[in-house]
Amino acid sequence: MKVLKFGGTSVGSPERIKNLAQLVQSDEPRIIVLSAMAGTTNSLVEITDLLYNKEMDQADEKISELEAKYRTRINELFATTEGKEKGNELITSHFNYIRNFVYRSFTALQEKAILAQGELISTAFFHYYLTEIGVESVFLPALNYMRIDKDGEPDSYYIKENLERELAEHPQQKLFITQGFICRNVYGEIDNLKRGGSDYSASLIGAALKSEEVQIWTDIDGFHNNDPRYVENTGTLHQLSFDEAAELAYFGAKIMHPSSIVPCKQWNIPVRLKNTLSPSDEGTLITDESTGKGIKAVAAKDGLTAVKIKSGRMLLAYGFLRRVFEIFEIYKTPIDMITTSEVAISLTIDDDSHLAEIESELAKFGNVEIDKDHSIICIVGDFISETAGSAKKVLEALENIPLRMISYGGSKHNISVLVDQKDKIAALQALSNHLF
Repeated sequence: MKVLKFGGTSVGSPERIKNLAQLVQSDEPRIIVLSAMAGTTNSLVEITDLLYNKEMDQADEKISELEAKYRTRINELFATTEGKEKGNELITSHFNYIRNFVYRSFTALQEKAILAQGELISTAFFHYYLTEIGVESVFLPALNYMRIDKDGEPDSYYIKENLERELAEHPQQKLFITQGFICRNVYGEIDNLKRGGSDYSASLIGAALKSEEVQIWTDIDGFHNNDPRYVENTGTLHQLSFDEAAELAYFGAKIMHPSSIVPCKQWNIPVRLKNTLSPSDEGTLITDESTGKGIKAVAAKDGLTAVKIKSGRMLLAYGFLRRVFEIFEIYKTPIDMITTSEVAISLTIDDDSHLAEIESELAKFGNVEIDKDHSIICIVGDFISETAGSAKKVLEALENIPLRMISYGGSKHNISVLVDQKDKIAALQALSNHLF
């Protein structure tokens, strides 16, 4: 069985839904994982913000606006009276549920229940449309099998046992429609997977079933060797290792979330990135094997804050780094990149929500410098232990770009540099011209 995930743009319009219906039909068993229709989750977030702030009239107005959009979609998508009636009944049910919160107290858990409505509606819509055009499919509620534990991590045993039970109830069926992103928590309440969203759902399903392949379908034809938004004539990478793909995903390649790779890597399940606009293209295949040596791709991650701690107490001292890192752990702030000298530590973070508290704590160790608005540029491939001169090529390409930090050797797949965000595009273009 294959698992195919489609994002919000794939169900973002009636025309896209019709194209998707043709794309998913096959003689082989498939589970289709869908996101909410494009724009829906953003609208639901706006609604929950208004509810939190007790701006009930504005929330009710936003709910009505979103409901009206769905009513229009129903008339455009369904051709039969029965299809339109079922679609309108579905919308009435879900939006009555959302509107209920205008008239009563609102909590964080209820916010997650509201956000889940986008995926529930998109999958039901798609299932209804397949029924209308005579394509058999099974509606597979993710809330029946997808669960996180008390730490917010996927409960792999629960997912496997309950997903297999759900599928066993339909032994002759080959097409299943389910939701990405949403799940239940350990208390049975509606929750979500947070990191990676629907991509993560597809990977977890693939791992639970030991699938033949997990496919992530977007409107991009796989990983590119540089960012096509800023660099001309980028090329598609037809094969990457899990480690290479994880590095690119973590350091800015938006095509998939790095967490999504982990379950498939654990069970060596191939992941293929495909383009819904060009379904015949092979896209990018991600496996445990690396093909080819040398530098393969460049990605960039914005919004980094550089933190430098300078202290004479570091000199010949042990335990100093541990005490510094414990501060970031206390405030649950991940570190992206780090370099050290005898008397200083420089590191980067992308979450500055606790920066003031962190800076105050670090000041107890020495002088602290904070620099915001930086970008990490990550150069990925299979080169450190195999190919001489890779670092030289990178630094030569960036000879006219001021570099704030350099990280090399932590992985054989990655050289990272930190630059001011205003220099990012020039750096990406220089690397493209010099390396590719």
